[in-house]
Amino acid sequence: MRRIHPDIEESPDLTTAYAYPEGRAWLRVNMVASADGAAWLKGLSGGLSSKGDRRVFGVLRGLADVIMAGAATVRTEGYGPAKRRPSRQEPPPIAVVTRRLDLDLGSPLFTEAEARTIVITCEAAPADRRAEAARRADVVVAGGDRVDMTLAVRALHERGLERILCEGGPRVNAQLAAAGLIDELCLTVSPLLAGGTAARILNGEGAHVGLVLRHVLEEDGVLFNRYVRE
Repeated sequence: MRRIHPDIEESPDLTTAYAYPEGRAWLRVNMVASADGAAWLKGLSGGLSSKGDRRVFGVLRGLADVIMAGAATVRTEGYGPAKRRPSRQEPPPIAVVTRRLDLDLGSPLFTEAEARTIVITCEAAPADRRAEAARRADVVVAGGDRVDMTLAVRALHERGLERILCEGGPRVNAQLAAAGLIDELCLTVSPLLAGGTAARILNGEGAHVGLVLRHVLEEDGVLFNRYVRE
């Protein structure tokens, strides 16, 4: 892997390249897309990934305090607990955003997690499902009829989880963007055209967030773009 912007460097240190800013809370979104903007291929993001993307994925997880993902992404991608990384004593918890609590609470994400999984839901979620989820995870109620992303992020901060890595999906990303909560976007661009009806990396609520390009890395034609909010 090499850096091609803002300067040229062979084999840059990825931990340094993706270091969080010191002394402040930060919400980073990490996504992969095709050259024509599709957020998945045949329903899964893995079809767009590469060895380099998986390497960056691991580095970003290792730097985060908590990993956020929507329930649809957790179900579709078959999420399990985050793995322990050499750079830290324990893996970050997974925080699942869900309005209906339609989760498999018997899956490894809830039964085998070293860091207890967090479920972020709302008051409208079925009471029996909330009670069941509370036996397997830490449940956070953020909002009334739907999950309020501002309250959700605040709740994570109150737990000391200030470096948030969001892995989507597109609806969760759109809600975060609309609420003005995204500080950074890490976007892997896969060199293929997907076509079809796949969503973009933001899908749903409108948002206008100005970004500044901090770096571009490249490996085997795959681009790794890091943007920060203006």
